[in-house]
Amino acid sequence: MDAFGTDMKDLWPLERGMIFLNHGSYGATPHVVLKEQAHWRAQLEAQPCQFINTVAPGAIRNAASHLADFLGVAAPDLAFVENTTTGINAILKSLRFAPGDEVVVSDHVYNAVRNTLRFVLDPVGAHLVVAEIGLPVRDSAALCAGVMATVNEHTKLIVLDHVASVSAVVFPVADIAAQAKARGIPMLVDGAHAPGMLDLDVAALGVDWYVGNCHKWLCAPKGSAFVWAAPHRQAALHPTVISHDLGKGWTFEFDKIGTRDASGWLSVPAALGFHAERGGPALRARNHAVAVAAAEALALRWGTETGAPGALFGSMATVRAPGGAPADRPTADAIKRWLWDNHRAEVHVMPFCGALWVRLSVQAYNTEDECLAIGPLVEQALRAVA
Repeated sequence: MDAFGTDMKDLWPLERGMIFLNHGSYGATPHVVLKEQAHWRAQLEAQPCQFINTVAPGAIRNAASHLADFLGVAAPDLAFVENTTTGINAILKSLRFAPGDEVVVSDHVYNAVRNTLRFVLDPVGAHLVVAEIGLPVRDSAALCAGVMATVNEHTKLIVLDHVASVSAVVFPVADIAAQAKARGIPMLVDGAHAPGMLDLDVAALGVDWYVGNCHKWLCAPKGSAFVWAAPHRQAALHPTVISHDLGKGWTFEFDKIGTRDASGWLSVPAALGFHAERGGPALRARNHAVAVAAAEALALRWGTETGAPGALFGSMATVRAPGGAPADRPTADAIKRWLWDNHRAEVHVMPFCGALWVRLSVQAYNTEDECLAIGPLVEQALRAVA
């Protein structure tokens, strides 16, 4: 079996024959990790009471310890959640805002996060301020300057993507956090795509909260994500659902919320092992190299541009689609649907900043040739839906 590439698909239960270049949306879980999850589920169903009340609490903390080591943080500062959106909801709903307060995001913000902020801020008369970064992005300095230009005496929080879903751009969160901290502004990072994509040391970033998914680039089961909070931010932090362990400590509150299947969380150590066996840093570097090379080649073919320089991408990269098709959601969805219906190709296409962008998501099982194969297919799709 090759170190990376097509032969690797045997390790996943992915449908054979399709072009799957959208690992970034929901991830894909390999057989060995699904087997571990089945093991935990069997224990749960064999004796539900003993498992939930006696086995699960210690097993959850053990799994959190493995993940904490990978992220460079202390296990007591980490709790599991079902997904990044859930974790960000918990943080934002645990904060208190007043009329006139401002929260800064970039225009690359994930829509679910934008909606959560509207839900929290609008009723109290606080405001969402959007830093207009745009696409393509020139460099990290432009990202920093664009965000910090929107900060003023009313800014109470900065919420920033580490790897933006809409653009695949990696934001320099440590640099922005340092500037924010100097002005006394806390920062929450949406790290949905970062674990398993970037070389990640969360504690070194200097942020107040960090939320990330394990089901994407770490290939854990769906429903596996985490919240990290700096020690001085933990007392006020509560899960979105309040349950039996209120007041016992923040990890207790997050770990036990009624009846739930924690098998995804408990399988995270197996996913970490799988990631390490595929090379860990070498895998991340390889995925980055393939995504960037393919994006640059497609941009050359189409006579367009990539969304950023290669250094600002991880395992995903964006390329502006050719032609003058309407840059709207119906057109993007029609292109995706045509690619799937006619060629069994799963590729993410998004309208952003007045253009349609094709996002390449590269995991161990993808090749550069596979990425390049979508070049003529996207051209056909554009002609078909125009």
